[in-house]
Amino acid sequence: MPAPPFVPADFNVPTHVEGPDFTIVPLAPALAKIDYDAYMASIEHLQKTFSRSTSWPHEGISAADAVQDMETEQARFQARKSFAYSVLTPDGMRERGCVYVYPSTVPGYDAVVRLWVTKAEYDAGFDAELYQWVTHWVRTDWPFAKVAYPGRAIEWSAWDAMVAASKAAASKTGKTASGAQAQ
Repeated sequence: MPAPPFVPADFNVPTHVEGPDFTIVPLAPALAKIDYDAYMASIEHLQKTFSRSTSWPHEGISAADAVQDMETEQARFQARKSFAYSVLTPDGMRERGCVYVYPSTVPGYDAVVRLWVTKAEYDAGFDAELYQWVTHWVRTDWPFAKVAYPGRAIEWSAWDAMVAASKAAASKTGKTASGAQAQ
């Protein structure tokens, strides 16, 4: 039995949202350069605040890697499997951060939302502003009953434990964490 769709078929997924001093648009290959510039300028900051590891971002990511990542995110967005957004300055010339809306593998949560901002934006206080705006946006404009914000509303250690428990339970039943039958 296939897993239910992440969002209902009749849900109009946002593709351009105006914030108070930013614009949110889907990640796409056309944004690869400004996205790359943003995260490569904040490697150490993002490894501590977003990924909690040295796996992303890291020195040695090429421009081709960046384009491939954008193509993957765009394909997932178009297939309505997950939604990755660039947070741009109003003129669209600089990326301030990103927002990701993914299905949850943890029972009881419809979605997982993660976001990051560059080191410069973090230092300027934009992280707290964006997080507050995103929680309101997701609550009012998305079809989810319960959303997880790991590393923010849920401590990373607690979230990691929930993910591990979900994976362990899924392996006992022969299903993936998303509910699909394991192959």
